[in-house]
Amino acid sequence: MKEPNRILFLAQEIYPYLAEESPIRLLNRRLPEYFQANGYETRTFMPKFGEINERRNQLHEVIRLSGMNMIIEDADHPLLIKVTSIQQARIQIYFIDNDDYFGRRKGLTDETGKEYADNDERCVFFARGAIETVKKLRWTPDIIYCSGWMSALAPLYLKKAYADTPFFTNSKIILSLDNKEYKQPFASNFAQKMLIEGITGNDVRSIEGFSVGYEELMRLAIDHVDAIALSTPVVNQRLLNYVQTSGKPIMPYQGEDPADYWNFCKSMIDDAN
Repeated sequence: MKEPNRILFLAQEIYPYLAEESPIRLLNRRLPEYFQANGYETRTFMPKFGEINERRNQLHEVIRLSGMNMIIEDADHPLLIKVTSIQQARIQIYFIDNDDYFGRRKGLTDETGKEYADNDERCVFFARGAIETVKKLRWTPDIIYCSGWMSALAPLYLKKAYADTPFFTNSKIILSLDNKEYKQPFASNFAQKMLIEGITGNDVRSIEGFSVGYEELMRLAIDHVDAIALSTPVVNQRLLNYVQTSGKPIMPYQGEDPADYWNFCKSMIDDAN
């Protein structure tokens, strides 16, 4: 019997864990459910922001997956993995957590609306933490779907640092491009913070020594994905121009029906076969 196709979702925000019912949060909630209902195996990861109520959402730590230390700028940061289920959809959501980066802090901004100064390191931690956890699960995805700028480093890591890892060798990576940009550029040493074994200076030359704004980060992601899906009606025009000259498959924005994303992902798998 043929194994079911597998899709890994790396999502910056998912409803109802972040309470506001924004279109992106709702879409990231519906996609895993739709794919699962249509015969795919799914795994979904998001950051465990401090505003997520663990008791209300029935999160619990997965001890066998937790405990790894990730080094960012010569400092150790323990990785905690928590999980909950959406019972009616029979899907699990994994949360990447760390007391320093997430803990009791809200999402991407503080109570005054100011973006956290270490959002750059949180971005690194989320991407690396999710990839390492999938490795521990020994789970091989056919498609890796990245939604939100906090997942934007995953394509680079997967294509370079994890290129020889059997779990990801044949995975197709899709970037979901939306209209949610960060405003405060990452510090000029961001390229150094994100370096790990397998990532060379040449891989990050486009951002090395510069303050890294949203456009620079997303261009780096676009360079290392296999396809792009537009998930809001309007996206950054300069990034859209960059996508259109990339020669990579593009799914135009077609609304919020998960079936459109299903067909696009299925076409990527069919082409690979």
